[in-house]
Amino acid sequence: MVHTSGSLLEVQGLSKTVPSPEGPLHLLEDLNFTIPHGEVVAVVGTSGSGKSTLLGLLAGLDLPSTGRILVDGQDLTTWSEDQRACWRRDNVGFVFQNFQLLENLTALENVMLPLELRGVRSPRAKAVQILERIGLGHRLKHLPVKLSGGEIQRVAIARAFANEPRWLFADEPTGSLDTNTGRRIVQLLLELNREAGTTLVIVTHDHELAGRCHRRLRLHAGRLVGLVGGAGQDSSAGSIDGA
Repeated sequence: MVHTSGSLLEVQGLSKTVPSPEGPLHLLEDLNFTIPHGEVVAVVGTSGSGKSTLLGLLAGLDLPSTGRILVDGQDLTTWSEDQRACWRRDNVGFVFQNFQLLENLTALENVMLPLELRGVRSPRAKAVQILERIGLGHRLKHLPVKLSGGEIQRVAIARAFANEPRWLFADEPTGSLDTNTGRRIVQLLLELNREAGTTLVIVTHDHELAGRCHRRLRLHAGRLVGLVGGAGQDSSAGSIDGA
């Protein structure tokens, strides 16, 4: 299914502060930006710049200290934990650097699980279809321990796309892969995204991956210091130094 509705994610004055022995630690400070439907956005910056913190907030896994995150005009920061969990179940997919497959489930069962939790009809058939689409039809019954790093990441991508999410968040999807495998994963991720019409937000240190995204948000010390790409957007950040 290709998503065609005009979904929009808007961040307004977003900040995240946590306590520390030395005093308040400001992870993110006063971020403002929008992500239109269907856009592919890379979040780049040095380690500790707040990239993963931002991803968790956008996905409703955590709440900001101040500011709002509007999804189609609704402020998810006002929702209860249960409401955010239901929204993620029905609208969000994740791809993690460390894969986070369940080790005691086969490739097929890992992809079926979110479909079953959502109550999708014929979850097995749908899981088989997407695994075959990504070239793993012959590995359906293999446990993660029997798969290569690239195969494991392909299963993780299949799991993320299986529910046809409107939003997909990827945290360093090529970070633990060798260069050639990483390139194949990037190609697969972008191909599936084009086919599904998903809005994709990627935290990455991978210059090649970031360069293939529509826009790049560059963070430094929790602040948005550059926004590259996108019609009418500020391009003062120049390159993706520090990505």
